[in-house]
Order: sequence, then structure tokens, then C-alpha cells
Amino acid sequence: MNGTRLYYEVAGSGDPVVLVHGNFADRRHWDDQFEVFARRHRTIRYDVRGFGKSNLPVEGEPYTHHDDLAALTRHLGVEKAHIVGLSMGSGIAVDFVLMHPEMASSLVSVGPWVNGYDSPAVQELFDMFAEMASALEEGGADAVIEVVYDDPAMAQLDTTTVNRLKSFNREYSWWHMTHLDPWTDIEPSAGGRLGEISVPTLVVTAEYDIDACKEIADLMEESIDGATKVVLQDASHIMNMDKPEEFNRLVLDFFRDVESD
Repeated sequence: MNGTRLYYEVAGSGDPVVLVHGNFADRRHWDDQFEVFARRHRTIRYDVRGFGKSNLPVEGEPYTHHDDLAALTRHLGVEKAHIVGLSMGSGIAVDFVLMHPEMASSLVSVGPWVNGYDSPAVQELFDMFAEMASALEEGGADAVIEVVYDDPAMAQLDTTTVNRLKSFNREYSWWHMTHLDPWTDIEPSAGGRLGEISVPTLVVTAEYDIDACKEIADLMEESIDGATKVVLQDASHIMNMDKPEEFNRLVLDFFRDVESD
């Protein structure tokens, strides 16, 4: 698909939903949603290129995540789906909706991210990524994992959630921190194009979300006509794992409302 091999899982029937995971892990970010959503929807989750069981990128061979996602949905015969993205996956979901609007029933941005948006808060996050790269070089995966969970937005996570996430992280290759990823942004980038999004949009952030993501949540609410922003209390950046019952109820109710219009 789109010049690579993507691992995916499908369950259930009904209006399709595609789940796009966050950074440093894989499709298992959605373990608390996959079977629950499949009770009402044909639910698809996959490993983004370079993560989990999907192929790694090839240095020097440009690609886009949104085209990978479009190729996957076409391969599965899905003409239109609810697109749900977590953190990094939110950036992919936004790009997909901008570039393939006819293929999106709705957009759900969780721990919101928008590629091409910049601010001091975003730069602080990129500084942390640089710190992570240094830790990886000096101490390996365990060292970089400690940097991740020292961040205030991750330190608030439930202990059980942290342990699950760390197990995902330990299985991640960290390829993107040791290689030049030939991923290319859309032109113009999504940061200045949110007003073009016309599908029903739900933006989900959290009381203890990353500062840049809180900022982006506000931006999406302001820029996307009709967008709804919800803040999950007593939850952190990976809020779908932190508060799964509340999250699932919120998102499934949103899908029901979209489908009834």
C-alpha cells in the first residue's frame, strides 16, 4: 500500500471508524477502544509506517502518512470513515481530512496535534524531543523512556497506564530518533488551513494534557466551524487510556450524533 506494508486489524460492522495511534507506540494505544467501538462500528486500527509491525520508512524515499491512510482505507473498501487520531495520529488525521475530505465522515482529534503549527509551547516540546534523542544515544530505550514520563503531562497518568505505555515504548524501535525520516508535510501545511475543515469535528484534550496540545485544542475550536472541544478532567495526554469509559462514551455519542444528522 502506497509503496510500503502496513499492519492493520479490523473488527465489527457498521459505519467505519479508523483509529490512528500516537508516537513511540503502535495500534495498542487503542486497546481500550478497539473492541468497544467494534460493537457498533467497523473498526480499523493500524500501525503507522515505522511503528509496530508496519514497515520502516526508507531513507531518501519521501512519503506521506495521509496517503498511507488513504491507501489503507481503499484497500479495505472503505469509502468514508470517522477518522480518530491520538497525538501524532491527530496530525495525520487532520492532514488526511484536509487532503481527502470526501473520505471523512468526521474528525476526532485527541491530545490534539496539527502539523505545521508553531508557538513557544510547541518549541518547548521539540526541545524535549531533542533531550530524548540525547538520552537515547547515551542510555538506550530505558533512558529515553524516563525522559518521557518525567514530563508533567505524562507524570499525571495512572500508574497502570504508565506501565502499559512503557511496555509499548520498550518494543518501539526508536527509528525516528536515529534516522532521517523522509516523511513530507502537506503544502501548505495544516497549521494555516484548519478553517478548510468542514466535517463534524470533536477535539478532546485533558486537564493535564501537554501545553502545546491544549493550545492546539483551542486553535482547532476557534478555527474549525462547528468544532466541539471537550476537556477530560483528572486525565493526562493519553486520555483514552487514562479515562477509557468516559472517553468511549464521549466519542461513541459523537459518532451517533453525526450519523443521525
